[in-house]
Amino acid sequence: MAITGVSMLRFFITVVLMSLQESWAIKENHVIIQAEFYMTPDPSGEFMFDFDGDEIFHVDMEKKETVWRLEEFGRFASFEAQGALANIAVDKANLDIMIKRSNHTPNTNVPPEVTVLPNKPVELGEPNILICFIDKFSPPAINVTWLQNGKPVTTGVSETVFLPRDDHLFRKFHYLPFLPSTEDVYDCQVEHWGLEEPLLKHWEFEARTPLPETTENVVCALGLIVGLVGIIAGTIFIIKGVRKGSAAERRGPL
Repeated sequence: MAITGVSMLRFFITVVLMSLQESWAIKENHVIIQAEFYMTPDPSGEFMFDFDGDEIFHVDMEKKETVWRLEEFGRFASFEAQGALANIAVDKANLDIMIKRSNHTPNTNVPPEVTVLPNKPVELGEPNILICFIDKFSPPAINVTWLQNGKPVTTGVSETVFLPRDDHLFRKFHYLPFLPSTEDVYDCQVEHWGLEEPLLKHWEFEARTPLPETTENVVCALGLIVGLVGIIAGTIFIIKGVRKGSAAERRGPL
C-alpha cells in the first residue's frame, strides 16, 4: 500500500539531563527523552521514553497500555498509559490550532536513508537477523515490506517505534529472522511521502573472498625479508660485541 497525501505534524520533546560527577571524577552525561507526536490527515500519534538513544517504553494507543522495550524494565518501574493518552489529546488540540494559524501549511517531507545489514557475521545455515535501518526522515509515516526472492515475508518480522533524533527527524528499525543461504536474496522495501517511488535496499550472501595467490606470495616474501633483516642485525651486534671484548683483553688492566 503506497503512502500518499500530505501531513500536519506536531512533535514535542522533553529532555532531562542526568549528570553523575564529582570534582575528582570524569563527567558522564546521560539523556532521557520524552518524545510524543500527533499527525493528520491519517490520525496517529506516539508517546515514548528514550534513554541515550534507546527506547525504554512506548504507549500502545490502541490497547491503551505501556509496552516496555525489555520485559525486565517493567519489573522495577511503572508508567500509567492514561497520562500519555491525555498528552496526545492536548497535542491534537494544539495541532488543530497550529494548522489554522499556518494557513494549513503541510509538514516538509524529508526522504529516508535506508541501510540493510545482518545482526552478526553471516555463516551459511546459522540463524541470523537482517536489520533494515531507516534514518533521517520526516514525517513519521512509513511502510516497510521485507521481500525474500521478490515475495513479501511477514513471518517473525518485528520493528521499533519511531525514534527521535536531535535534528527533529526520525529513525526506525525493522527486523527479519532468516537462515542464510546461497539461493535466497532479500530486499527491504520502504515507502515514504518523501520518495517518488518505493526504495529497495538489497542484501544477499557473499562468500568471503580468499587472498589471491600473488598476495600470499607477497606476504610470505615480506616475512622472509623481515626475518633476514633480523638475522643480519643480530649478527652485526654479536660481531661488535666480540670485537669490543677482544680489544679490552689486549689493553689489559690499567
